[in-house]
Amino acid sequence: MKTLVIGASENVQRYSNMAIRKLLNYNHEVVAIGAKEGEVNGIKINKEQVAFDDIHTITLYLNPQRQEAYFDYVVGLHPKRVIFNPGTENPEFYKLLRDHNIPYEEACTLVLLSTNQY
Repeated sequence: MKTLVIGASENVQRYSNMAIRKLLNYNHEVVAIGAKEGEVNGIKINKEQVAFDDIHTITLYLNPQRQEAYFDYVVGLHPKRVIFNPGTENPEFYKLLRDHNIPYEEACTLVLLSTNQY
């Protein structure tokens, strides 16, 4: 199950960084996009909107204002679900996802992994 982390950061204090490391610990395949190129535990952070294949889950770590640049990209990847982590809630994006039959949830990726609900 491949997960795309959008809003990835090399900063170990950032939740996106913690999510990448925790996803890897739970043996999930991870790809990442962030504002700056970098690397987290061997996972390359891409600056560009890469056309990844077979994305199951997209987990967002971008505030709603920064998400708009990713609307078409996310829809075009046809994920099985999108997770809006705390602080990323966005009713406008929810409507777009609903219009394209893409499930979404307001949840914390770290909590979902810790409680075996991922």
